[in-house]
Amino acid sequence: MSRVDDGLPIADLLDERRQLVAMARWLLGSGREAESAVDECYRRWYGLSDDERERIGTPRSWLAGVVGDLCLSRLALPDRDGDLPGAGSVPEEGPANLRLSALDSLTPAERAALVLDDVLGTAREAAAGVRRQPDTGHNTPADDAEPVVRARPARTSSDRQHDVMAHAVRRACAEEDEALLASLLAPDATAVFDGGGKVRALVGPVHGDAQVARSVLRLLARHPRTTLETHSVNGRTGLVVRYERQVAAVISLDVADHHVVQVWVVLNPDKLRSFNPGRP
Repeated sequence: MSRVDDGLPIADLLDERRQLVAMARWLLGSGREAESAVDECYRRWYGLSDDERERIGTPRSWLAGVVGDLCLSRLALPDRDGDLPGAGSVPEEGPANLRLSALDSLTPAERAALVLDDVLGTAREAAAGVRRQPDTGHNTPADDAEPVVRARPARTSSDRQHDVMAHAVRRACAEEDEALLASLLAPDATAVFDGGGKVRALVGPVHGDAQVARSVLRLLARHPRTTLETHSVNGRTGLVVRYERQVAAVISLDVADHHVVQVWVVLNPDKLRSFNPGRP
């Protein structure tokens, strides 16, 4: 696999998106606009070719640069208010507060530009060498998700066999035992990672027992705030991954001939809303 295809641990995927949203919200002053800007940023990431993504040395910096540019473009729209939340408040005296006061005296666009120049210089450098392709005609993971679901093989295992295999997969993942996990997979097993174009998940399906085991364990890398447990998924035993008590992924399995033949990993936050009631 190439570096781009190695994937990221769930903790990194969520932290990356949270940081981008926080930055966009600080610049735009709106949670809804921030989410929209970050979604557009990821669409541009998936609009790049595999070679273009491979050439980006620090993807997170590239994404931050794109989000910053999108925010500047939105702030420049003539129908925007022009005020940021908290602007105009009188801070207490002190060097740091004087600097904040000076920032508050700037227009939103000037303030954003100053922050981008000061903090995200490396992001602009990362973005400079890669052309952006917002309309390449390439499908995003969200576009491809539904056909892949329909193509899943029919379940031929009994409920008990499926339950036993699901618990065995969980044990292998919890122990980070790549050899054990690969032994539970069919030689031609496939894994699909559905990020919905909203997190930086793997772009295409992964094939083969060793490759699937490696990609799944990479995603589920041990982290003090990540938990993995068995749970009913689509009527059969699957896996639920939580990060800081938020459901971050739901994994369903297709089992046949005492092996897992397909792993379907849902990372798309929109599809996980029912698992996270009350969370934005």
